Amino acid sequence: MRRTRILTAVLALAAGLLSGAPTALAADPPAPKLAADTYTWKNARIDGGGFVPGIVFNRSEKNLAYARTDIGGAYRWQESSKTWTPLLDSVGWEDWGHTGVVSIASDSADPNRVYAAVGTYTNSWDPKNGAVMRSADRGASWQKANLPFKLGGNMPGRGMGERLAVDPNRNSVLYLGAPSGKGLWRSTDSGAGWSQVANFPNVGNYAQDPSDTSGYASDNQGIVWVTFDESTGTAGSATRTIYVGVADKDNAVYRSTDAGATWQRLAGQPTGHLAHKGVLDAKNGYLYLAYSDKGGPYDGGKGRLWRYATGTGTWTDISPVAEADTFYGFSGLTVDRRKPGTVVATAYSAWWPDTQIFRSTDSGATWSKAWDYTSYPNRENRYTMDVSSSPWLTWGANPQPPEQTPKLGWMTEALEIDPFNSDRMMYGTGATVYGTENLTNWDSGGKFAIRPMVQGLEETAVNDLVSPPSGAPLLSALGDIGGFRHTDLTKVPSMMFTQPNFTTTTSLDFAESNPNTVVRTGNLDSGPHIAFSTDNGANWFAGTDPSGVSGGGTVASAADGTRFVWSPEGAGVHHTTGFGTAWQASAGIPAGAIVESDRVDAKTFYGFKSGKFYVSTDGGATFKESPASGLPGGDSVRFKALPGGKGDVWLAGGAADGAYGLWHSTDGGASFTKLSNVEQADTVGFGKAAPGASYQTLYTSAKIGGVRGVFRSTDKGASWTRINDDAHQWGWTGAAITGDPRVYGRVYVSTNGRGVLYGDSSGGGGTTEPGPGPDPTPTGACEVTYKITSQWSGGFQADVRLTNTGTRPWTGWSLAWTFTDGQKLTQAWNAEAAQSGSTVTAKNVAWNANVAAGSSVSFGFTASRSDTNAKPGAFKLGEQTCAVA
Repeated sequence: MRRTRILTAVLALAAGLLSGAPTALAADPPAPKLAADTYTWKNARIDGGGFVPGIVFNRSEKNLAYARTDIGGAYRWQESSKTWTPLLDSVGWEDWGHTGVVSIASDSADPNRVYAAVGTYTNSWDPKNGAVMRSADRGASWQKANLPFKLGGNMPGRGMGERLAVDPNRNSVLYLGAPSGKGLWRSTDSGAGWSQVANFPNVGNYAQDPSDTSGYASDNQGIVWVTFDESTGTAGSATRTIYVGVADKDNAVYRSTDAGATWQRLAGQPTGHLAHKGVLDAKNGYLYLAYSDKGGPYDGGKGRLWRYATGTGTWTDISPVAEADTFYGFSGLTVDRRKPGTVVATAYSAWWPDTQIFRSTDSGATWSKAWDYTSYPNRENRYTMDVSSSPWLTWGANPQPPEQTPKLGWMTEALEIDPFNSDRMMYGTGATVYGTENLTNWDSGGKFAIRPMVQGLEETAVNDLVSPPSGAPLLSALGDIGGFRHTDLTKVPSMMFTQPNFTTTTSLDFAESNPNTVVRTGNLDSGPHIAFSTDNGANWFAGTDPSGVSGGGTVASAADGTRFVWSPEGAGVHHTTGFGTAWQASAGIPAGAIVESDRVDAKTFYGFKSGKFYVSTDGGATFKESPASGLPGGDSVRFKALPGGKGDVWLAGGAADGAYGLWHSTDGGASFTKLSNVEQADTVGFGKAAPGASYQTLYTSAKIGGVRGVFRSTDKGASWTRINDDAHQWGWTGAAITGDPRVYGRVYVSTNGRGVLYGDSSGGGGTTEPGPGPDPTPTGACEVTYKITSQWSGGFQADVRLTNTGTRPWTGWSLAWTFTDGQKLTQAWNAEAAQSGSTVTAKNVAWNANVAAGSSVSFGFTASRSDTNAKPGAFKLGEQTCAVA
């Protein structure tokens, strides 16, 4: 469920994310020379995990669909594999807010074009304005139009929409509904430029809680949807009739009949509710509207469904139940484009016992329900559910009737019937995307089958990560769904952490010399906030809270697992021996301190608060303030002690207006040395040492050499290798990072909405970057792997891997090939690429020039194509012909 994600993720953002601006330094140190390694990045599979407020099908091309998430970017459906492909991984650290997608629009006149309105918060939590991203290759690459106001992909009302729409007759025209009283906006040049529609009469007035001083719940939710009546235009001419939904309970729907020149409040409309959706059935001449008394996605106690006849102006209440019998609002709304008159709607805010889905085949005159009571509390379902692909969706629960597990859903604001297939419907919930491919069984008295349709869509906010030296390779602390034990990174775990089920896990640790002992802390509305495991996180039991605990905070396990130190919210730092049955207050350390343990000495623990470092040598009973100075003054800090190295501590963090970077202590925190070659750092972690190295590999999310990225060092921070690239940035990665102690080069990276990413090296180690030179002419054997990763009408995307199969390293490279079917290069990443005639030449960029013997470098590109798209048959590295894998 998404409520905790707003609170916990935003608090983290407010404390740390805003420090992502460049550090103000009196004199910048010399920029270090950087190496680069080619990494393969994948998600540790969870499948889903967060709220999906929007699903959009293209109206002119089969199987082309998009999903938007509130903090985790946008995705495109891949029909061949029944998976989702992430589209906004290139969003960088400085633009982290652009991973929140408030609306998405697919151009039916030109299916290659897709648009995303991005921005996460409209208040001060997000320092940047929103933008409209536009793509001519289905999201493989993007251009951005910055807006003069903020957008709120994770704000109240985010399930209403869609706020962004493309004119189906003249696709250079788009409309965008803005929040915060900014009105209605229009583009006439395919999203490149935007201007306010000055004569639109209503900017909205509804706020969830006008008294909220944070600006989160008090923001005016504004213009919430735009719908075109495609029947009132012809190809090439602007559509004349446009409907717009406004967050105003008395004036919710406006219309223009002259292509936006003038606007009028739709006469006779119902009042007292907000119109969450407006969906037009142009064939029957009906505009369907889903109303709720609140903006959602959590709240809503009353609602109605209405139908507006566009030809006569007649309004008809088509609600499936009397208003007195509703305890929810309506939001999810779709029509069957192949069977006019078929309408489906959701009771999005029916939390208990379950959401409800309603279906009508006679334009709303009569309805049937997805489930109904036989004799209370027993119910009969018109559907079956199979969550074997995401078994954690049962939450390990055993509810009493009428509640069931898995639930049909909650926060069900996204709902779409495939316009080419009446049997396929997808809908979003607070944790997944569900779908069916035999929906019409509903009408014949049979049962339709629901299952998750979410593979590839990873939308968890990650708070902490650990990789023990034995047992499961990865344990995670997540917002909203607690966390998981991954024994196989390529498979969805059977269940999240249970007994207890924290809504959000805030901290994780294990005993370094006894990895079967694990501890986690988290948030729970009622119940304990700490849990322990003695089998490496497979099973858990609850501990006992000290008095006053209100949240999870941070926790540390002694190296041997015999004692623990806990710094919860609502109470000061405490320590215990055994498994948390008798906590005692720790002396000498302030409440709210971050706590960690020495990974060798079982009685040594560390803490940090407001620029001060604290050390305990008596098992956490008493702490002493370290004399170390020059550390970051705020609390946006993360630190860890090195496994196997007593008193070896690394600390990362800071803020742009003060100390910011990476520090190292070898005397148990008595003193710290700041690394001069790291400008900013927000996380630090350790992994298996490189072959021949005596010190463990360091990993950090940092700014080094003027570049923000994920970095690796195999020489205690003397030099650094960037291991991600501009196509793989994932917004904010500042919460946690850890290497794998068993696999050299493997790293686990936290994101705020894209789940847990793990990367594996191609095998090349970090070397000093000498620069590519003017004309790279490597010698020796080479091999090329050319893979088309995505293909659509008129275009495709490909990845190329170039391997040095010789015995000498390259200090630069230039690869050439010939297209035989008229393909034309449109964009490339991780290489400088150009095309002359049919010949394409791709050269290294500065950070990936070095390719050691036996190592590889990868780059990708998009290109246009005709009906055929043959792969190149030959590749040349300078004058050397490469083998083709």
